[in-house]
Amino acid sequence: MVLYTSPFPNSFLSVLHSFSWGLIFPCYWLADRLVASFVPTTYEKRQRADDPCYFHALCIIITTPIYLALLVASLPFALIGFLLWCPLQSARRPYIYSRLEDKNHANGATLLTEWKAAGNGKSFCFGSANVCLLPDSLARFNNVFNTQARAKEIGRRIRNGASRPQIKIYIDSPTNTSISAASFSSLVSPQGGDSANRTVNAGIKRTTSMEYKGDNSGSNNSEESREEKGGAGEPNEGEENTCIVRINGEDNGHMSDTETDTVNGQAHASGPAEPSLEGDAEISKTPNHKQKDGDSGSLDSYSASRESLVKVRVGDGTVDQSTVNNKLLYKASIMKKTSVRKKKHTDETFDHEISAFFPANLDFLCLQEVFDKRAAEKLKEQLHHYFEYIVYDVGVYSCHGCCSFKFVNSGLLFASRYPVMDAAYHCYPNGRGMDSLASKGALFLKVQVGSTPQDQRIVGYISCTHLQAIAGDTTVRCEQLDMLQDWLSEFRKSTSSSSTANPEELVAFDVICGDLNFDNCSSEDKLEQQHSLFTHYKDPCRIGPGEDKPWAIGTLLDPEGLYDEEVCTPDNLQKVLESEEGRKGYLVYPISKNHSSSQKGRKASLKGNGRRIDYMLYTEEGLYLEWKVEVEEFSFITQLAGLTDHLPVAMRLMVSTGEDDP
Repeated sequence: MVLYTSPFPNSFLSVLHSFSWGLIFPCYWLADRLVASFVPTTYEKRQRADDPCYFHALCIIITTPIYLALLVASLPFALIGFLLWCPLQSARRPYIYSRLEDKNHANGATLLTEWKAAGNGKSFCFGSANVCLLPDSLARFNNVFNTQARAKEIGRRIRNGASRPQIKIYIDSPTNTSISAASFSSLVSPQGGDSANRTVNAGIKRTTSMEYKGDNSGSNNSEESREEKGGAGEPNEGEENTCIVRINGEDNGHMSDTETDTVNGQAHASGPAEPSLEGDAEISKTPNHKQKDGDSGSLDSYSASRESLVKVRVGDGTVDQSTVNNKLLYKASIMKKTSVRKKKHTDETFDHEISAFFPANLDFLCLQEVFDKRAAEKLKEQLHHYFEYIVYDVGVYSCHGCCSFKFVNSGLLFASRYPVMDAAYHCYPNGRGMDSLASKGALFLKVQVGSTPQDQRIVGYISCTHLQAIAGDTTVRCEQLDMLQDWLSEFRKSTSSSSTANPEELVAFDVICGDLNFDNCSSEDKLEQQHSLFTHYKDPCRIGPGEDKPWAIGTLLDPEGLYDEEVCTPDNLQKVLESEEGRKGYLVYPISKNHSSSQKGRKASLKGNGRRIDYMLYTEEGLYLEWKVEVEEFSFITQLAGLTDHLPVAMRLMVSTGEDDP
């Protein structure tokens, strides 16, 4: 299958389309700014409340007539452009495939080595996020603004978080049943204060920020990692750039100076990278981009807390904070991970955590609500610093391909460190209300992740989707889930070049990511919860219909609280979500027929830990029979705090080849 690298089949249509959009854009921009000036966010309301001169109100009075006059003047040109633009959409391709030719600018690409299906397997990491990159006037209804600056900052945070070195710290103590959110430096000098706010819920790990800059550091980290691995045996193919710190219950909880230096040295193994080349002038226009001490959202703060990259293994129960800090003083030793297939919790077969970072060595990223074209370009430019392959501007416009007129695309974007072999997009024809104006649908991708010694390709399938959003449209979403399964089955059949007798390809994984707009605990979402999709695909956070695992939390944030000081930075949001009381204050909770109030103080009677509408599903069906797929880690991520009203999620899968560990 040919991948489309341009939106139109020839340059003449591309030029004509650019000309028509150039006629439309002034009218579009003026209308967007005019509406945006009358839809303030909570942050802007707080600023205006402190303005005794009513300066902003005066600006609106002056600029509104100007906007209206220019808008009226631009309408004739916009009409001409619209008449040219509409018929051109019938020739438009459903997506744009972008490949980074200069790999020197991609930190992530230099870390990849071809998987030969040898050894004891390989892990692949998937991420998904709804980033709410709508035109600014529409984004404000979700209490976010400055879409262009947010797009740039979202891209920076994602690629900086993913390109950081992977450091894991585990606590080995038979008596340790809970762990505080102690900083990395507390391994040496624990802090006694603020214990009430630093206790972590049992069974929930945390990974927070440390002093690290992700830009231009991927290759250096890779070299250091290879030097370390060379002295400790051959590592797994799935472990790239990983350091393991294990804290044992020995020596009465004391750590020698030598060991202290070793741990701190590992924490700063990457060293400070060069300052980011991007200016902060544009980004500073929005409150979510102001970095405070300890805030690591963009990983550009030298005074950032060293809590990051710390993963702690805990069990059930609670202990006193002083006991926890004493346990953090146990002897530290640097260890190489000889097997990635280890249980980190007694109550679960895989790790789960609330993390202030996107996972290190993120392989695939699925984004939703990247509707604004200019924002998509800025986001793509940032992501290309880490991901070599990106599929964006996915969807259809006008009446082409769908039964109703589409003003915006699907909002889907896919980024990968592995080459994309095939791609296909389908638009849901049954959208209703406001959702019918967007070409919401499903993007299906086939990627090559390696090859066998017999020259058989190793491939994986990834599907990214965004379902109907309007509450109560249960039947619409169920129909869309049916179509999703049918389209995926057709895509796999049409792109497979293998036969049972002579397999040319080995399928390593099949993953579905996206914003499904229903949760597993709301009484009004029972039909979706019982859909057949969940019999073929596994949800790591789900026990069964209507019941999530205790550690799973909601991914939909309460828009009204996005700019509260308690949650406006990745570290702060992480700490809040680790407590039940914090989650009740800042997450949207499942809908209950017996409980209609949305007041924060009355959420105690609601079920679950918030509305989890962002999903990552995987299946063991249709894969290579001799291989086994297991979840290695699942994360709820706070790195985009203040930039979107959703929590990103990430899942790391281990593909085991069935061979014995070396």
